[in-house]
Amino acid sequence: MKVAEAAQTAGVSPHAVRYYVRRGLIRPARERTNGYRTFHSADVARLTFIRQAQRLGFTLAEIARIFAGSETSGVPCPYVRDLIERRLAQIGDDIDELHAMRVGMHRALSSWRHLPDQAPDGRAICELIGRSMW
Repeated sequence: MKVAEAAQTAGVSPHAVRYYVRRGLIRPARERTNGYRTFHSADVARLTFIRQAQRLGFTLAEIARIFAGSETSGVPCPYVRDLIERRLAQIGDDIDELHAMRVGMHRALSSWRHLPDQAPDGRAICELIGRSMW
């Protein structure tokens, strides 16, 4: 397969395929006659894996490490599980922070509804934000 066909089969753009090749995530063979890259089913499987891993929030550096682990030890799953556990904890913290921000915004908006609009006095751009206590 050529770049476009591999990209279409894996559900990614040809630009992404070329980028993954430059990053060393995919190593297609080269045709001897014309030097074109030739992608095989294993390359398409890697492209599909990259797309799925990115949807789960993995970075390309993490994906490269997963590939390296599968090539050396054959079992990168412990690394993947550990990464997912850490990521879930971080997402939980992010959700808590966003929830607190949402609550604060609701409180501020509720109190601001009763305040008059004022022109800034030179020190503040918007008095409402300067007065918020959330």
